[in-house]
Formats: sequence, C-alpha cells, structure tokens
Amino acid sequence: MSELASFHDVLFPLAVSFGATGGPERRNEIVALTSGREKRNTRFAHSRRHYDAGTGLRSLEDLHEVLAFFEARRGSLHGFRFRDPFDMKSCAPGASPTALDQALGTGDGTARRFALAKTYGAGPDAYRRPVEKPVAGTLRIAVAGVERAAADFSFDEATGEVVFASGSAPGNGQAVTAGYEFDVPVRFDTDRLSVSLRAFKAGQIPSIPLIEVQP
Repeated sequence: MSELASFHDVLFPLAVSFGATGGPERRNEIVALTSGREKRNTRFAHSRRHYDAGTGLRSLEDLHEVLAFFEARRGSLHGFRFRDPFDMKSCAPGASPTALDQALGTGDGTARRFALAKTYGAGPDAYRRPVEKPVAGTLRIAVAGVERAAADFSFDEATGEVVFASGSAPGNGQAVTAGYEFDVPVRFDTDRLSVSLRAFKAGQIPSIPLIEVQP
C-alpha cells in the first residue's frame, strides 16, 4: 500500500543533530564570455541546506535511535524538523532571543499577518530567509519596541506568518519585530542507510544525508 508524502511534526534526535555537519547551498550559473568577463545568475531565490547527521553519532544507542527515526519517516518520504547546530536562533548563537531581534515589517493599522523571517547582512544586499518552523513557546513579538503578550498573536504553520488577534493589529508606521528559536524542515536525502557494526565500532561513521524541504 502506497503513502502520500507529508510533513511529520517531530524533531530529529537532538543529541545527534548537534554533532552534524553541513550548511547552506546556493545554485548559481556562471558563464564565461568571450571578452573574459563572467555572466552570473542565481537559479533560486533562497539557499537550501544540506546536512550529514552521521557525524553526530556517538554510540550504538544513537545509531539505533536514528535507524528507528528513518524507518518511521519511511526513508525520504516524510519531512521532519531538524535543529541546525550552527543557526537555530533569531540572534547570535551565544545570546538569548528577544522580541527585538528581527524586523518583520511595518504596520498600517489594518494588516494582521507578517511573515516570520531572519535577515542576514545589512542594507540592500541583505538576505531575508523565511522561517517556517519556530520552536513552540519561544516566539516573542514586539510592536514599536514594546513586547506583546502571547494572547495577542499566534503563528500560522501553513503560511509561516505571525497573525495578530482581532483588534491587535499594529498601528500605522509601527515596526513589528520578533525573536525565536527555530528548526529547519528537512527529509532524508537517501532511501538506504548502509551500516556496518564492525566498522562503526572501529570509528567509521555512516553517511546520513539530510536536505532542506518546503513543508
């Protein structure tokens, strides 16, 4: 019996993820012109993250937990949450998120939805990354520098937007900011895990590739 792909709202084993390797990938096309100059174009608006969770395995217990997780996700069929060890907060790695960390937009007195995002860099060249999987209980929102109570807003998982409650829309010209911890939606980038118990005990780590997906 076949299954349709979906997103499982579960977290990849945390201890293993903190030992993973990986990061963002860009897809650019570079064409060398006869003049010697280059023509460069980007194929995708957003970067895509790749990880190898195999480097996070420390014990047979870790390996068993990942194998069980792989089976429960049916290999690459279902997506899941992954805690990026290098980039999982709206702020610097050693800091705690505050409601003023990231700019989401400016109110007009009517709009109640603002896309959650994280900005890298500054000025016109800054990159604005959509954040679709904030960690439950960590999302903080401020309007015009004043933090709002949790009852004033919610998060729409389907659209990746902060939604202000009726009657709580930010006023005209008021800055909307946010702080949070977040996960990356990923799937296994393989349908086969090849593991040798003897090799693992000897220190050879199996490759467990993960790739970012749109949930």
